[in-house]
Amino acid sequence: MKRDLRVATAQFEARDGDKRYNLSRIDKLAAQAVSAGAELVLFHECSISGYTFLETLSREQLAAVAEPVPDGPSVQQLIAMARTHRAVISAGLVEIDDGRLYNCQVVVSADGLLARHRKIHEFISEHVDCGDSYTVFDALETRIGVLTCYDNNLPENPRMTAMLGAEVILMPHVTGCLPSPMPGRGVVDPELWANRDRDPVPCRKEFDGPKGRGWIMRWLPARAWENGVYALYANPIGLDGGTIKPGGSLILDPYGEVLAECRALNDEVVVATLTPEKLRLASGGSYIRARRPELYAKFTEPNPHLSESKRPNVYWKMIRK
Repeated sequence: MKRDLRVATAQFEARDGDKRYNLSRIDKLAAQAVSAGAELVLFHECSISGYTFLETLSREQLAAVAEPVPDGPSVQQLIAMARTHRAVISAGLVEIDDGRLYNCQVVVSADGLLARHRKIHEFISEHVDCGDSYTVFDALETRIGVLTCYDNNLPENPRMTAMLGAEVILMPHVTGCLPSPMPGRGVVDPELWANRDRDPVPCRKEFDGPKGRGWIMRWLPARAWENGVYALYANPIGLDGGTIKPGGSLILDPYGEVLAECRALNDEVVVATLTPEKLRLASGGSYIRARRPELYAKFTEPNPHLSESKRPNVYWKMIRK
């Protein structure tokens, strides 16, 4: 990073399969971010198409939702927004390429596609393939990486992305308020969300507790701290595929401290300034330099639970158990 960088992360209640509406929200929130000085704006995983409802679709239905990247209409519209707002914008959709389907997070500028990240650990549907590479690129005088949702749960992925030079990692998610054996976790009653304007306190308590923010803050700041990178986390809020999502999009510095955070029980965007000084001073870089690769042979052994092909069927079934 050669200079200070103003970045934004957003949360909004996406509509399942309603690309026109979702793109309109992306456009409006991007405009708000840019008016506050943002040069880069992050939106959540599959924010263009909707996410959780994808698990109910057949392969044919998924293919009907999917688009080519970058030539499909949604990415072209996103590029037009980037041109209008003079900013870098990142959002997600289902990509189709040579008959294969991917959970794809794109990053665009006024000049076109800067990067696409195909989610490495995909399990929303057995019909959606896993990506097989890391995504790191240069923009805004900064080295930027992308990891989608569950990609960030495995510490190896942010570490590899940082080792490839990333100073900022975009972390689009759709997460929180799901069934779990962890104490305190679980789903949120949709009535609490529907009644949030009349009585916001019960909804806020659910979102801030172990079902939402409490769980994220157990581990996500560590990904920034242990690698000495800035992390931009985006998550939807409200109804998503019949589930309730807690929002809480935030921006973390290389110490794992929160620089800015969405707190509204509604669509929102927040902006923060990233400075190169913190990258130099944070401990994460020294942890990477202190590694002992000669001790890590076990990390490179193939996973016997996964198939040799890059199709996700075995992985999908393993995660779903």
